[in-house]
Amino acid sequence: MVSDLMQLGSMAVEKALKLGADQAEVYILKAKDFNIQVVNQKTDTIKLAEERGLGVRVFKDKRIGFSFTSDLGPTAIDQVIHQALDNSFYTGRDDNLVMPSKAEKYPQLDLYDSQIPKKTVDEKIELAKEIENSARAYDPRIIITERAGYEDSEYEVWILNSLGLKGYYQGAYCGGYALVVGVEKDESQTGFGMQYSLKYAELDPAKIGQEAGSRAVRLLGAKTVGSQKAALVLEPYIATNFLGIISPALSAEAVDKGKSFFKDQVDKPVASPLVTLIDDGQMEGRVLSAPFDGEGVPTSKTVLIENGILKSYLHNTYTAKKMGVESTGNGVRGTYKSTPEIGTTNFYLQAGQIDPQELIKEIDKGLYVTDVMGMHTANPISGDFSLGASGIWIENGELTTPVRGIAIAGNIKDLLANIDGVGNDLTFFVGKGAPTVRIKNISISGT
Repeated sequence: MVSDLMQLGSMAVEKALKLGADQAEVYILKAKDFNIQVVNQKTDTIKLAEERGLGVRVFKDKRIGFSFTSDLGPTAIDQVIHQALDNSFYTGRDDNLVMPSKAEKYPQLDLYDSQIPKKTVDEKIELAKEIENSARAYDPRIIITERAGYEDSEYEVWILNSLGLKGYYQGAYCGGYALVVGVEKDESQTGFGMQYSLKYAELDPAKIGQEAGSRAVRLLGAKTVGSQKAALVLEPYIATNFLGIISPALSAEAVDKGKSFFKDQVDKPVASPLVTLIDDGQMEGRVLSAPFDGEGVPTSKTVLIENGILKSYLHNTYTAKKMGVESTGNGVRGTYKSTPEIGTTNFYLQAGQIDPQELIKEIDKGLYVTDVMGMHTANPISGDFSLGASGIWIENGELTTPVRGIAIAGNIKDLLANIDGVGNDLTFFVGKGAPTVRIKNISISGT
């Protein structure tokens, strides 16, 4: 099958050139996704979805055309090539439209665990049930399971272009999750736990469930606090959420269009010296690692911010050509139905040297943030944000009472500049990761 689809891709590239394309690329994806959900120790859902398809990208007269099909028969492939060429007629001319040349070599990565497909459905159901059991056993106040489950994905990727580039890799990942509700009197609180890994044996259902259980009860009985300026300590999941605002601003496309607060800041301080942000598509053991990106460019480790200084942006082939640099291997695409767009791979804030408990001990008063609401409303261009927040109040270096009904507001640039502590507990949530982070002097709006 591997060689058959590689040959099919080569034939499609040759056909596109014969029909008039100046350059042509074929991207083929074959994937299988499996999902189980359990509720109250009973199997609620089992889903298996399979897909395969082919996307054709052509450049003709410095214009781009794209089309895709899930039918890999010769007639359908002929049609999709014609469609891509026809589509190119309606796009604008651009001298920066180029395809990457053949790579000298790709990194060797261990992305496929044969245990994932070998494990039986019954074994995977039992793992999901163990996750739920662990969550419900954490505290008697946890009385509702919204969902608990297991999922995995197996995939194969082929890419070829008319400049001699050819690439293939196979990967798989698996994960478990739980979402449970703690109830006390008339109050309820939802908690989640999750873990995703390239290795089935690394999944820890007890830990996943315990995390969900802990989050479901730790804010029960929460009250608000008065408006003030105080320190914030962001647990890893919340710090990772903030990375979701920062990452689009590090895209060279956003910079080029003037839609980034990092525009014209290369080699300038943009954050605390404690901040180093990295995107690493070759990172060992991580779910979003791959030997090459959605254009066939080898992935790389890109230091974007180093000790507070902006060093680089994320590039695909197009923005690299436009800005006169090399692609960072961030032309990502998760499906054959789309063209490569700039995106992150394994994007993370580098861990510091301090134990998270030490970060808290040094605070006279502040908030350990465990939940934020409205992250999608943060402005990715200006960096301004105003978010609902919950957490546990810190008094004299100790976690004291749960807090909710407050808001935190500011600007991402100020937040990055005010980081004065970074923990040693780097934790990944699929493709993004962060350790515990402490921030000084943030506005808290309460009663």
